[in-house]
Amino acid sequence: MTTSLIIILVLVVLIAFLYNNLVSLRIRTEEAWSDIDIQLKRRYDLIPNLVETVKGYAEHEKETLREVLEARSKASTLKVDVSNPAQMAEFSQIQSGLSGALQKLFALAEAYPDLKANTNFLELQRELADTENKIQAARRFYNGTIKEFNTRIQTFPSNIIASFFSFKNKEFFEVAETEKEPIKVSFK
Repeated sequence: MTTSLIIILVLVVLIAFLYNNLVSLRIRTEEAWSDIDIQLKRRYDLIPNLVETVKGYAEHEKETLREVLEARSKASTLKVDVSNPAQMAEFSQIQSGLSGALQKLFALAEAYPDLKANTNFLELQRELADTENKIQAARRFYNGTIKEFNTRIQTFPSNIIASFFSFKNKEFFEVAETEKEPIKVSFK
């Protein structure tokens, strides 16, 4: 074998290795997003049951219940392209609205001792809290894989391969500004 053939062969192997590594990271980011999606679906499925349970105790709190159901409807119908910053921002904002509505619902339950003692409500509340924890874990995992992916496509030598094959940075899942504000609850 000639030296030039060996160099070409090494370059081809290096390019293939870097490309495959980038593809693997891209797939891992898609899997991480899917994990978030699965937990959000579970959350959306729990909310109507929770609202129905609260309805029986808090009939005059229709506004809070309507707000929760509207936020759930918005959140569950939005489709997101994770490489689109505007869609990610909108998604984050809508998820924040749903989280705020759920916090109001749980605060509302504090005003109804019978509801707080209801086993069905307590189980739904526990499941939803568990789901919220899983959503947070999935978000952290997603952001970790996005960090690894974005770092890889920006560092040498994989940045050359990433540029050639049009790998683009992906957006982190960020908390919306409204979610950073404390929830205001008032019982009229």
